[in-house]
Amino acid sequence: MQHHPSLDLRQVKAFVFDVDGVLTDGSLLALASGEQVRSFNIKDGFAIRHAIQKGYRVAIISARREEGVRKRLLSLDVEDIFLGIENKQEAFARFLQQYNLLPGDIAYMGDDIPDLGVMQQCGIAACPEDAAPDVIWIANFISSKAGGKGAVRELIEAVLKMQGNW
Repeated sequence: MQHHPSLDLRQVKAFVFDVDGVLTDGSLLALASGEQVRSFNIKDGFAIRHAIQKGYRVAIISARREEGVRKRLLSLDVEDIFLGIENKQEAFARFLQQYNLLPGDIAYMGDDIPDLGVMQQCGIAACPEDAAPDVIWIANFISSKAGGKGAVRELIEAVLKMQGNW
C-alpha cells in the first residue's frame, strides 16, 4: 500500500466505491442472453459487510446498470446503490445529503476518468494499483492490489484498523 505518510484515515465515516475496475477487475463476460457477467472478490465482500456491521455507510456509484451487480451488493447488505449514473458527482452529493456527511468524511475508490470529479472532493481519494494514470496522479491512497483483487479490502481494513474497528 502506498499512501502519503501523513494520511489520516481517522476521519473516514463512509466508503464509496465504483464497480468496474474497483470491485471487479474490469473484465466482462458477455453472454448470448445479453447479460454481462462480472467477477467479484470474496475478501472485498467480507470487508464491505464488516464495515457496514461496524456502522460505516457504504455506497456504490456506477455508470453501468446490471441487475447481477445490484443483487451481489444487496447480498453484502449495501443499501446505497447508484447504478446507471452518468454524473457521479450528483449521486455523491445526494448520498452526502441523505446521511448528513461531509466530503471529508468519505473514502472514495475509483479507477478511471469518470471518478476524478468525486475523488477531488472527498477526504480520502483511493484507487487500485492498476487505475488509470490520471487517477493514480490525484490519489492519496494507492492500494498495492489491483481492482477486483482485494483493493477494496485493503482500504477498508486500513481505515478500520486505524480507528480500532477491525
